[in-house]
Amino acid sequence: MAKVILERNRKKRLEQGHPWIYKSEVAHIEGDFEPGDFVDVYNHQMHFLARGYINPRSQMIVRILSYTQDEINEAFFIDKIRKAWELRKRMIPSVNSCRAIYGEADFLPGLVVDKYEDVLVVQIMSLGMEVRKEWILKGLLEVFNPKAIYLRNDVYVRELEGLEQEKGFWYGEAPTDVVIEENGVKYIVDIQDGQKTGFFFDQRENRAAIQPLIDSNTTLLDCFTHTGSFMLNGCTYGAKHVTAVDISDHAIDTAKRNAELNGFNNVEYVVANAFDYLREAVQEGKEWDVVIVDPPAFAKSAHAVRKALGGYKDINLNGLKLVKDGGFFITASCSFHVRPDQFKQMIQEAAVDARKVLREIHWSGAGYDHPKLLAADEGDYLKFGIYEVHSR
Repeated sequence: MAKVILERNRKKRLEQGHPWIYKSEVAHIEGDFEPGDFVDVYNHQMHFLARGYINPRSQMIVRILSYTQDEINEAFFIDKIRKAWELRKRMIPSVNSCRAIYGEADFLPGLVVDKYEDVLVVQIMSLGMEVRKEWILKGLLEVFNPKAIYLRNDVYVRELEGLEQEKGFWYGEAPTDVVIEENGVKYIVDIQDGQKTGFFFDQRENRAAIQPLIDSNTTLLDCFTHTGSFMLNGCTYGAKHVTAVDISDHAIDTAKRNAELNGFNNVEYVVANAFDYLREAVQEGKEWDVVIVDPPAFAKSAHAVRKALGGYKDINLNGLKLVKDGGFFITASCSFHVRPDQFKQMIQEAAVDARKVLREIHWSGAGYDHPKLLAADEGDYLKFGIYEVHSR
């Protein structure tokens, strides 16, 4: 097995539990290897640190699988898959649909598996995982016994690893529209063409967190509703009337189908740019008891943060103006590059400009099925806050 020797003056991220080795951290490599092979990682004093797989084409040249020199084989992979699923069952009892494997955080870097009832959707995003697809398949079949497994390897990051994009059934066959249930709400999930793998499981607990804000007199505005997950929870918790806004016709159509599936008929659907809708609603003097803004990621890179914060402030400022005095404002960001302190500062600045005083009721990130390695800030991407809004 080849040995990857690290630079003397690098940051000690690996020793803290970070799962990636960057090219710039490598002093030299001893021995022959093929891209995707397992390698051992040593510090400059030749002290063993970890074992992982290597891809010289990637900036993350080594991804860590183990901190011991025990053999990594098919049984190792099956054990990691089983432990990932056991954690979900422990943290979310009776769960049938969730993120079952979350890459690095489940010690399987480059592998994501979402479970939609008896159908699995898999994303393989690294060469080291791609060359071990048969081990992964055997583990998924043994642990989950699914009806079908669908590959959503249609992501650009695969090209950075030297892999082609692809999608389609990997095992078995099933309808590509799958009905799941979360928090007592049913959803139609499009595993073939839906965003990412079809559904955003990371907000499960956050969707449930809005329940205390809702009663039979509540009016709710849900901007960037996507397929309606927050507005459907609002309806489930008894909201009187809901307005759902999204720029995508397809998203709104799916939200309508989801509402019909759950028997809700108290929703007004608006296909519009949420920025424009919020601004126009302010001009028209509209107000709601609860306003939600949960946009897609605005910052795809560190260079985009400043512009992204401007966009976040725009929607948060106008969203706050639409909340009735004493009502609640719910805001979120899934942009990793916008750090939590920056996001909170933006919210405060928006509140000042909107002449509002905010009381923080709830603050969180991703849910139980999205565990986070403490040493890897990259996993700390989701920011979610609930604020009580008072005029000044």
